Amino acid sequence: MAFPTSIKLLVPLLFSMSVWADDIQLNPDHPSQYTVVEGDTLWDISGRFLQHPAQWPKLWSYNSQIHNPNLIYPGDTVYFSMVDGRPQLSFSQDTLQYQSNQAGFNENGDCGLENEDITTGRTNYALAVGKLSPCVRVTDIKKAIQLIATDEIDQFLTSPRVVGATELKNAPYIVDFAGEHLIASTGDKLYVRGMVQPKTMSYTIYRPGDAYVRPETKEILGYEAKYIGNASLQQEGNPATLSITKANSEIRIGDRIMANIEENISLNYFPRPPEQKITASIISVLGGVSQIGRYNVVVIDKGGNDGLLPGHELDIYKRGRIARDPYSVVKNDVVKLPDEFAGTLMVFRPFEHISYALVMKATQAIHVLDKVQTP
Repeated sequence: MAFPTSIKLLVPLLFSMSVWADDIQLNPDHPSQYTVVEGDTLWDISGRFLQHPAQWPKLWSYNSQIHNPNLIYPGDTVYFSMVDGRPQLSFSQDTLQYQSNQAGFNENGDCGLENEDITTGRTNYALAVGKLSPCVRVTDIKKAIQLIATDEIDQFLTSPRVVGATELKNAPYIVDFAGEHLIASTGDKLYVRGMVQPKTMSYTIYRPGDAYVRPETKEILGYEAKYIGNASLQQEGNPATLSITKANSEIRIGDRIMANIEENISLNYFPRPPEQKITASIISVLGGVSQIGRYNVVVIDKGGNDGLLPGHELDIYKRGRIARDPYSVVKNDVVKLPDEFAGTLMVFRPFEHISYALVMKATQAIHVLDKVQTP
């Protein structure tokens, strides 16, 4: 598999030296070099060099050899150095300027670059007539590292859903199964009432979940529609006949049916802080886990109506507990301990009043009701 070395950054960003010096914050424990391993993400690697990985475009946009950080592969070694007071990353240990006339044809006589050529700084080869020819980077078939761990959020990109108080209650429902089954699974047929004038062939099966409640005000922000499976319309009617195409768990009589919706789901996330001040709480965790840690998906009580967009990064703070003060002159006095930084999360699917977010970093245990805020 070959990739042009002349590919530029997908999102070119220009920064003045003064802005760079003021904004970028290096990790005081950053290594001088790092070799990429399977499972690394661009976010992980940036975090080794930066205090705030969301600043990765600033770090990666100023380098002599890494034209596109989205095309870094396991086994590549990234070297860190300071050039004119600015941090720089490269594939070679020494920062060198290579001239085009240093290049030549490879041993096969064609214009190709092996991995070792890249580490020595070669980016093109000269033709016999003296003109330069664009070259490609030849590498083993490997999967380039991702910006974030998108595999962790795939199942939450289109399901479950957040619905209003009556939206799921008024949706069509399963009244029975073909073959007199008590429960159904993939391949079985089911009968649905309330499906009037269907406009699509593709449907999702949901089951009512818990209400999402804002802790401070007890305001109900929406209701979880738990994803159960998918089905396709076989025959219109009341009841209509559908065939189950996918079952995430057992399907029951009374489960609700909703048409698949075309959501504008972003698959390219560029973590960045919100433009405005956001203070929210973690109100739930998805995926059936009880301990919240890195790469878990949580629900926070702020959404699109509050200005949150896909890619917005927020800091997580463990709420300080209430401790008794036995030495206070006030009888039975208590004191609230300070909130402590516990990690970061990234919003990937905002609804009106709540958002799904991926925990990108966890420095300590995270719990429901912990606070999140603009970095």
